[in-house]
Parts: sequence; C-alpha cells; structure tokens
Amino acid sequence: MALTQDIGRRVELVSMDSRFHDISIALYRQEQDDRPVFHIHSYSGLDGVSGRIDFVAHAMSVLGDVVREGLQFHFPCGARHELACRRLFLEACKVDPAAGVEPRPLSVSDRKSNADVTVVSLGEGVYRLTGDAGDDKSVERRLAIGAGLVKLGQMKWIEGDKERFAFPCGQSHDKLVGLLLLRALNVRGVEREEQMAAARGQLLAPSAQKQ
Repeated sequence: MALTQDIGRRVELVSMDSRFHDISIALYRQEQDDRPVFHIHSYSGLDGVSGRIDFVAHAMSVLGDVVREGLQFHFPCGARHELACRRLFLEACKVDPAAGVEPRPLSVSDRKSNADVTVVSLGEGVYRLTGDAGDDKSVERRLAIGAGLVKLGQMKWIEGDKERFAFPCGQSHDKLVGLLLLRALNVRGVEREEQMAAARGQLLAPSAQKQ
C-alpha cells in the first residue's frame, strides 16, 4: 500500500532534526470546520519518532499559546497566524528535551542598546514596547525591535502610535509574543536561517529516511 497521506499543506520543514537522528520533520496545515489546524509529521520509520513528534507538539503548546488535541493544534482565537506558527515550530524543534520547556518572558536584554526591553500586554491583542532607557539610540532600537515583532507575528501598528501594535484577531497571545521577542532582536538573522533551511532540501520520503 502507498504511504502517501492526505495530511494537508506543508508550511514549514526541518530537513535535519539535530535533536533526533537528523530525520526530516514538518509542520502541516489543514482546514477543519472552517478553522486552520496544524499538525506535525515525519515519514521516518525510526523507533522513537512518535515520541519525538509528541515532544515537539508539547513544546509548541507550552511556548506558543496553542490549543493541543493530540498531535493537532490551533490558536484559541481561530486565526491562522501562520508565520508565527512556523517560527513556533522551528523553535520547538530546537528545545533540548532533557532541559524541559518553559514559556519565554516578555522581557529581554538587548545588547545593541545595552538596555532591557519589555513588551506590555494591554489586552485584546494590543501590545506596547517599553524599555529602561530613554535616550534617542535606545528609543530607535526599541522601534526596530517592535518592527521585528510586527513582521514575525504578522501584526499591525496601531494607527498614530509608534510603540503599540496588535494581532488582527483581536486576542492576546502573550506566550507567542515572548517567543518572538528574542528573535525580533535580529530579524535579518532569522531570515538568513529560514533561507538556509529552505536550501537544505525537501521532506524525505520513507525510503530515503535513515533506518
């Protein structure tokens, strides 16, 4: 029998999972009951693959405010948030299973401005970026970090406000923002990482996976 499955549209790929024998593992999206649902899949037949996928799914639920149902999950608001979900998947795959999983804080130390930057949740999906330094360089840097968050989370700026932004769905996703905040410090690095990952190849069929 063919091993091909109707598992939806692939939206992200880790072609070599460094945490588990360099297998290929991917994130897929389906539409169920007019709602986007994501799930994780690997064609590898190695022993322990199901446990590895289960851990990644667990890490995503802890790090990203997603509602998990087995190996499927969705955002509680019902929106797609696909770009953010892709980043969530990639970060979950990096987590060391031996170290455990904890949500990321909404505050980070920024080396470029030598100051702490904090995202404040104002409710209904609206956030404001603050910092403990008020000089022009620090303010400019915070605006750059805010732009990175808006890009990574597919958020939007509040009209007439340079420091507030929001999710279009109108609901808060604090854990997801905490995850994206660290990456917002270096959006160009994130883009390079994604380009390199895309160049490493496609998801391997069962016959090509390591046995």
